[in-house]
Amino acid sequence: MKTISDIPRNLNKDNINETIEAYKLLLADIPLKIEESNLLALLNRLKRGQIGSGPWKNVSIFEAANRIMTDLVILFGVKKIINGEYPDLNIFTDFEVELGNENRNDHDIISYANDKVLIAEAFNVAPSFFNVKKSKSVKKLLTSKLTADHLILFCNADSHDRTKLNDNIEIIKVDIVL
Repeated sequence: MKTISDIPRNLNKDNINETIEAYKLLLADIPLKIEESNLLALLNRLKRGQIGSGPWKNVSIFEAANRIMTDLVILFGVKKIINGEYPDLNIFTDFEVELGNENRNDHDIISYANDKVLIAEAFNVAPSFFNVKKSKSVKKLLTSKLTADHLILFCNADSHDRTKLNDNIEIIKVDIVL
């Protein structure tokens, strides 16, 4: 796989590990050092300069970081369900996902099984921004056109300490290991 378009958007036990490894390969070309002559030039480069490599080459370094970190939450979060870490979700085995800023589906993650529907939103944020992102995602889940049996928020494990929002929305905290 050479580009983000080669990464499968339908994930299951047969392809989740291969998909994560392929995504990691896309990350391998991203330079780990960014230098500029002064602080303003560095900040401008981070906010406006294209990253030029990785899965999201044609966006700013800042935007690429946001997309990549959320993609990793999605990939590793779906893997947690596939691996059986959430017994109440074991019936769900195939997941349709959106990566980056794709907007083809109503939600970042959708799965159908035995007349049941799982919908999920995913994000990776600093703890200081968790409540803002959570509120936006919860609203999207609660106002969905889909009638879902399971509403899930996938987020980075270091974003907060909660494990549940209410009886209707479960939080899956995801550790990212590269």
